[in-house]
Amino acid sequence: MHAFDVLGDPVRRRILELLADGEQPAGALGETVRREFGISQPAVSQHLKVLREHGFTTVRAEGTRRLYAVDPGPLREIDAWLAGFRRFWAPPLAALATELARGRRERRLRENDPDDERTNP
Repeated sequence: MHAFDVLGDPVRRRILELLADGEQPAGALGETVRREFGISQPAVSQHLKVLREHGFTTVRAEGTRRLYAVDPGPLREIDAWLAGFRRFWAPPLAALATELARGRRERRLRENDPDDERTNP
């Protein structure tokens, strides 16, 4: 299974989003995913297994609990693959950032200008 096949499933993407905040027990992940997607506990377990087997997560035992965490390796590989496509969105995003900064600067100047009729009617 290719990394994009693994991430193509919304349940698995959601599990990774939950794990992005840090390690979590399988039970807590299962409760959230079952509530949000309406799937069974065995289905959640299967998604966790796919993520684990393909290297997206790690699991460690702590007593009777199984704690899952993101393994960044496969995500770095995806990021490296996407690097060849960044040229399609990086310049427009940089231009947007410039325009937003320009707008903030102009707003600040207007707010601090006592002669500006728009801010001081």
